[in-house]
Amino acid sequence: MSVDTLREEQAIRRATDHLVQVFAGTHPAEQVESAVETIHRRFDGHPVRDFVPILVERIVRQELVEANRAVETEEPPEFAGDLHPEVTADPIPAVTAKTTSNAIGDISDTGRSRSPEVAEPARTRSARVRGKGFLALIVVAVAVVAAVVVVVNTGQEETPPPPPLATVRGVIGSEKKAFFEDPRVQKALADKGVKVEVDPAGSRQIATSIDLGKYDFAFPSSAPAGDRIQRQRHGSAKYTPFSSPMAIATFQPIADLLKKAGVVKQGPVLTFDFSRYLELVTTDVQWDQLTGNTVYPVRKNILVSTTDPRTSNSAAMYLAIAGYVANNGTIVHGAAAEKTVLPLVSQLFTSQGYTDNTSEGPFKEYLTVGMGPTPMVWIYEAQFVDAATRGQLKPGMVLMYPSPTVLSKHTLVPFNASGDRVGHLLSTDPELQRLAAEHGFRSGDAAQFAKVAADHDVRVATDLIDVVETPSYDTLEHLLDGVAKSYG
Repeated sequence: MSVDTLREEQAIRRATDHLVQVFAGTHPAEQVESAVETIHRRFDGHPVRDFVPILVERIVRQELVEANRAVETEEPPEFAGDLHPEVTADPIPAVTAKTTSNAIGDISDTGRSRSPEVAEPARTRSARVRGKGFLALIVVAVAVVAAVVVVVNTGQEETPPPPPLATVRGVIGSEKKAFFEDPRVQKALADKGVKVEVDPAGSRQIATSIDLGKYDFAFPSSAPAGDRIQRQRHGSAKYTPFSSPMAIATFQPIADLLKKAGVVKQGPVLTFDFSRYLELVTTDVQWDQLTGNTVYPVRKNILVSTTDPRTSNSAAMYLAIAGYVANNGTIVHGAAAEKTVLPLVSQLFTSQGYTDNTSEGPFKEYLTVGMGPTPMVWIYEAQFVDAATRGQLKPGMVLMYPSPTVLSKHTLVPFNASGDRVGHLLSTDPELQRLAAEHGFRSGDAAQFAKVAADHDVRVATDLIDVVETPSYDTLEHLLDGVAKSYG
């Protein structure tokens, strides 16, 4: 495919996406796409291509507007058939050597210029073009062809301007901020006619306290939060473009120390035995009490640093695992089970002191300050892989997977057609899926994620086996409310 042909195809795709957005309330996307394809085919064989995308968009727009007007006035549209005029003639009148000889002249074997041949075979010349709107566009087409003749004659190139971008606003979990701020992501969305503006927030905040009325979509980091938002907004659609298991960012000396304590096990990846960890927490074992501890001999409790459970989804995922282990390997459900596990899970949070509202805070401290204040940080796997691709990891920083873990399913809930388009693009567009993998997210293409991790020397779990489901949203809310009360 030549550069010019590729440029035209890209312009046609942008025009199609724009028309789908403009007429979303009156015509299904399939009908708009069919109209564009039909009109585009009428220009097959014409050597002057620069303005074909503009003409196609104008003709289709005129047809759709006429169809809408006909519906509003209860009159049949001027164009018969499936939104298209019954035209067998060339959509651009023939520009003969006679009509353009003054501007261009004839082409000879010696390389002199003559008029571009834009007419279809003569057998179609007698067909009549019906529809006033279409005739008006033909007049415009003639003027455009004349302009193209001048451009060709002077050796200049003219690139049609892209259609305006549709701005779509969303509120997202903070761990996806870097993805949406990536210029490559913004360009991939712009190529589809979309400009996405986002505000980051804690996922629990998104589901409980954020005013969603000013947004086109919400994109929290968990399925329970997404389900609650969907129920609140009475939505019928949701997307899960990518996911990320919960993990623990730590340092090799800390991992080696915890191996001796029976908390960490070495395999293809480092695993963190949550049951053994809870034993140390409930017996108030401190770091300087661990046998042979010369790397971190501090007098404070052995705790994983998390976010604030009152606002953040990652803390809710931590609570889900802790509750499962404390409930004898069973998902917490019902008032009795909630009452049983609440004292322990509350201790895991209140013993930490101050915690950030979003996962961005503690992980940033881990990257910049080191293991002094945060020897173990509860994170999304995606954050660690993303930091590796950015060159932010320092020697000795390692990733551990809790056993069991939970899978954070990033769930996009659209509130209108614009939000739905973003969800569809993130879920299906190959370029956006590839970029999601570069930001550490797992998508439908497992090989892409594995390649990114291998390219940046990050050991990740290839097969997520020891994964448990989270409790229902209501159960999580009961537990989180109980933890919040324990803060006093």
